[in-house]
Amino acid sequence: MGYREMASESARASSAGPRILIVEDDPDQRELICEAMRIHFSGRRDLEIVGVGTGSDCLAQRLSDFDIILLDYNLPDISGIDLLEQITGMYDVPVVFVTGNSDISSADQAIRKGAQDYIVKLGDYLFGLPIVIEKNIRLHALKQENAGLQAKLTATLEKMRLKNIALEQSMQKLQTMAATDHLTGLSNRRVFAEILDRCYNEASRYKLDLTCLMCDLDHFKAMNDTLGHQVGDQILVTTADVIRSNLRRSDHAARYGGDEFVILLPHTSIDMAMSVSERICRQIVPATSRRTRTGTGITLSIGISSMKMDRPATADAMVAMADRALYVAKDRGKNRIVVFSEIGSTPQPIITRSAG
Repeated sequence: MGYREMASESARASSAGPRILIVEDDPDQRELICEAMRIHFSGRRDLEIVGVGTGSDCLAQRLSDFDIILLDYNLPDISGIDLLEQITGMYDVPVVFVTGNSDISSADQAIRKGAQDYIVKLGDYLFGLPIVIEKNIRLHALKQENAGLQAKLTATLEKMRLKNIALEQSMQKLQTMAATDHLTGLSNRRVFAEILDRCYNEASRYKLDLTCLMCDLDHFKAMNDTLGHQVGDQILVTTADVIRSNLRRSDHAARYGGDEFVILLPHTSIDMAMSVSERICRQIVPATSRRTRTGTGITLSIGISSMKMDRPATADAMVAMADRALYVAKDRGKNRIVVFSEIGSTPQPIITRSAG
């Protein structure tokens, strides 16, 4: 059976024919390759076979329209390697060298420069050339498909990464919302209870001092009823800002409820806590006067308890002591600071310190 009969028998009329560009400087060889491919792929729909003899004629074609390019190694106006680099630098089309150059180093260079295959014109190479063409077209299609899948995977992973970042940010936001008072940004009462236990246990274990300040705005309800809740909220925020600005990183402040705030000062004596309290009280009046727009600021009453001075049996007992001292400060005229240890266990004249 001759070449024509073999090609006709293997042709599949129902499939699309390849679009082949043959770059061959020898016109006889070029026509032979073109004719052999027409015979082999005869009956295929959309079959297109174009032959050119120079690199410039090759580049003048719409290379993106071809499924494969068969390229000679030696051309009259440009080397096959240089032409290969120009083609692969501009178009995504498989290039197969079909050449009489059988030097292994030439084949190695061609493959390293981007050729998909290398065929030497020996013997009946024309019989195997259609198989090489179809194989490399399929390989290129698979490579494109894999590249597309890889791009989709990369895009999907990037979307997942961005969604994970957004999720982490949302989780952090939720955690912050769950841990802080929505108005003042200070810790809420639940988180304060956790911090209180930790600080109390640390102070007890290492025999350290720990002071607790219970703070309450004076006449806040009357002001809130007179000026409105919006102004009241602004005053609460301002109070929180003043408190926050007077604390160290190791200190903790929380909104305890309504217009009441609580502060923990680790490793802090009564005298040091008194200095912090006096600073806060001095700054509250001018800071809140800007909010009331009446020229009159809000004063603050503070009660203080201490681990070393008052020896509370529990963390809650220390808070209760500070709260008791705050109650006494309120009862004895407001705008003052009262230390729990100065109250005494039996009714005595209450020793207080004016915040002014």
